Amino acid sequence: MSSQSLSHVQKSFLKYQHILVFIAPVLFLAAVFTIAPTPADANMDYWLQYWWLFPVFVTGATIVNTVGISGSALFVPFLIFIFPIFAHPLEPATLVKVGLISEAFGLSSSAVAFIQYGLVDRRLALSLVAGSIPFVVGGALLSFIIPEVVFHALLGIALLAASYLLFKTDLNHEEPGSSGSDHATATDGGTVTDLPNDPGKLGPAGVHTADDGTVTRVDREGDDYRYTRGGYLRRFANYSIGGTFQGLAGFGIGELGIISMLGTKVPVRVAIGTNHIVVALTAILASLVHVFGGGLVGGHSLSLASTPWNMVVFTVPATVLGGQIAPYVSNALETDTIKNFVGVLFAIISLALFLMAFGGF
Repeated sequence: MSSQSLSHVQKSFLKYQHILVFIAPVLFLAAVFTIAPTPADANMDYWLQYWWLFPVFVTGATIVNTVGISGSALFVPFLIFIFPIFAHPLEPATLVKVGLISEAFGLSSSAVAFIQYGLVDRRLALSLVAGSIPFVVGGALLSFIIPEVVFHALLGIALLAASYLLFKTDLNHEEPGSSGSDHATATDGGTVTDLPNDPGKLGPAGVHTADDGTVTRVDREGDDYRYTRGGYLRRFANYSIGGTFQGLAGFGIGELGIISMLGTKVPVRVAIGTNHIVVALTAILASLVHVFGGGLVGGHSLSLASTPWNMVVFTVPATVLGGQIAPYVSNALETDTIKNFVGVLFAIISLALFLMAFGGF
């Protein structure tokens, strides 16, 4: 396929991304209903048992995608503390799997929306994903063999660290630059003359990298952001630790990833958009390891049959919807408002997890 044809396909995909993104959960549901291994006595009551998860996961997905962190950071604690009140307790590996599967769909949905806005740096995203792979896989395999008490303690540590980092980090959207052009923004994010327009770009943003490494990115509204891609070693350190927790508990890479990108002077909106790609791809990888990887380390093996399909048929569409809503919420609200709320919530949840781990309740 020629580069021109590939570019046309990419632009067509992004133009109709809302339709295509919502087709994905429809296909997922069709596959679940037709080929997923479910209980022999599964009937309508079985499939509708957890309908109330839909609004909960829509809200959670909107919150985490607006801030740019992992969905499981909210979903896993919810499944530990709240879900058993209305249903029954879940095994740690099962609840992480439900969180990861839901997160993978939700963040993929939101990532496409941020790509359409022109706020994803492809080179940063791909390098970070590649460096995170061994740590994500290692963390996911570790989850099969550690005791439940250790799992809860590690989860509490991760949430406490995430809470601290969220409070420490300024996620307010800095004012982007102006292109200085009176021309209307073209459909690909550039203008006829002034804005950079790299044919190899990802999404509808003009992108230009100068000889000194300075990147100029223009979003679809014509606002420009300037930064460099330096600081790979610092980001690698954060993403390796975050990747381990991403595989182990279903979150961590998003929280540490945002911190590391902002620490290396990547603009907030570009950092959040790029981080969605990283978290979505690592969540997909961790989900696959959680479903199929137990036997590799001598732990309990999770088969497809052990997946609570009557839960994910509601959580997956919910996270996809929340992922599409998030970019609009991100533009409408001060990100610090949501960030502070999530930070307090993480601190409270981490305290509860420590009490659970050490026999407090």
